[in-house]
Amino acid sequence: MAGNFNGCSASHKRSRTFGERNRRRLSSFFHGLLRFLIHTGYFGPFLMGIMDSSFLFLPFGNDLLVVALVARHHEGYLLYVLSAVCGTTAGVLLLDLIARKIGEEGVQRVAGKKRFAYLKRKVGERGVIAIVVACLAPPPFPFTMVIATNSALGYPRLRLLAAVALTRGARFLILGALALKYGRAIIRFANSTPFKWSMGVFIAVCIIGSVLSVMKWLKGGRRAQPAEMAA
Repeated sequence: MAGNFNGCSASHKRSRTFGERNRRRLSSFFHGLLRFLIHTGYFGPFLMGIMDSSFLFLPFGNDLLVVALVARHHEGYLLYVLSAVCGTTAGVLLLDLIARKIGEEGVQRVAGKKRFAYLKRKVGERGVIAIVVACLAPPPFPFTMVIATNSALGYPRLRLLAAVALTRGARFLILGALALKYGRAIIRFANSTPFKWSMGVFIAVCIIGSVLSVMKWLKGGRRAQPAEMAA
């Protein structure tokens, strides 16, 4: 009996040590990533905005970054918001250029026939409203495909960029204001173990989603090119 008890005790200690080691590793990874994003300063939201608003799968990416930065550095509130808006607008411009190049057929291949037909109908009925809703609505609302569909259908580029900049600007201003008010609580929550674990899962999902998204766009662009050459 004593041998069994000692064996169970040793196994429990090893399990606990393994769990603590994993938590330390995750904590180290999370803090390293957070330090990198924070050390980029005002350039961080700009970079994240380009990635978040183009072809990568980063739901809430810039929202979380703006909140984290403003919560730690209140004095940079407006500059962080401005950086995020500029990055988002640049990302949308990149998406717009590609979507116009591959045209309706290319965007349809990326989105799928049924989904593209639905988006085309909605965008045709109310283009600017669809853009505003896409900029404000949280995932899984198809922000990227709404922008791409508008571009493929020839929606005026300047109006598209202006709508995105103004709407996302309002969104980031509100999030930044919440970070100003609840900054300490946000920082405490960000330092908690459950949040670090959830962020690890979230990052893994973003990586997988981004790879799939880029592959879709590459396939859509390649298939659209032969059609353009034949025309």
